[in-house]
Amino acid sequence: MITSVAVAAALAVTITGCGPSEPVAETDTGQDTTAEGSTEYPLTLENCGREITVEAPPEQVVSLDQNSTEILLSLGLEERIVGTASWTDPVLPALAEAEEDVPRLSDDAPTYEVVLDTDPDLITASFGRHFTQEGGVASRERFSETGMESYLSPTDCEDGTSINGGGSRTRMLEVETLYSEIRELAEIFDVPSRGEKLVEDLQERADDALDGVDADGLTVAFWFADTRTPYMAGGYGSAARLAEMSGLENVLADTPDDWPAVGWETVVEKDPDVLVLGDLQRARFPGDLLEDKVEFLGSDPLTRTLDAVEEEDYIALHGAEMNPSIRFVDGLEKVSEFLKERDAE
Repeated sequence: MITSVAVAAALAVTITGCGPSEPVAETDTGQDTTAEGSTEYPLTLENCGREITVEAPPEQVVSLDQNSTEILLSLGLEERIVGTASWTDPVLPALAEAEEDVPRLSDDAPTYEVVLDTDPDLITASFGRHFTQEGGVASRERFSETGMESYLSPTDCEDGTSINGGGSRTRMLEVETLYSEIRELAEIFDVPSRGEKLVEDLQERADDALDGVDADGLTVAFWFADTRTPYMAGGYGSAARLAEMSGLENVLADTPDDWPAVGWETVVEKDPDVLVLGDLQRARFPGDLLEDKVEFLGSDPLTRTLDAVEEEDYIALHGAEMNPSIRFVDGLEKVSEFLKERDAE
């Protein structure tokens, strides 16, 4: 079965997406980037096993990855962002104008020296790998030594340990954890009402997306990247939560890692009814792009035997839509659209 969000249609929508998260409008006072005066400073927060203290609303922030940057942009804080890095996808169309003048330090991870040159007073990240000495930008301790406070998304933290920085999940990621990140960043920058507005908008869109959805026992596998040893969604991460919310059964639900590398033999053995394919606008692994994934699936002697490949039952999602970010709602909307169209046939 070929649906309207599969194959050619999927290729057409991956750049624009659907229902992108809008930047929060001006506050009731008519101000746009000035503080609301609601946060009491110094502000102290528990953040992934560390206690961080912010003395005043940060004026110069570096965001080390796309997920964190798009939250800041959605909160109307683009004038405070002095650098961003590690992007997998084009910016949300609704945030394109706000992001236009934000310096891109690197499409991947920048060096510590490059970050230091921006003279930031806060470093934010969605993934703990950025705060490692080996393969990352710098440890949080090193940033602290030079007077830079750091904030790590709680979506990457369990019991004080970073999942992406070497830890493992023991339970499924909760959407409320993402909402807490939005609220905490809004509090740090003294724009708490914008944070609440953003959370309310995401909650409303999620509810609307799930209204009337029936997965009817369908199984699914999420393929993020790499044709050789594919990174597929395990049972506890953000993609697993997408499956759970929409009623799909993740065929790798018994695997705790967010994105374990598995063999194609395992995927074929699990034989998912639907394949969610990541369209990553980068060149880090073979098959990052959607069209490369589709070509591989249809030409490989093993994968082309899958029913999902024969029927081209694909859902195309940006990488950020499968990671814990405000784009999870965009991903949920696309999954919902697929299921509703499939049910209507």
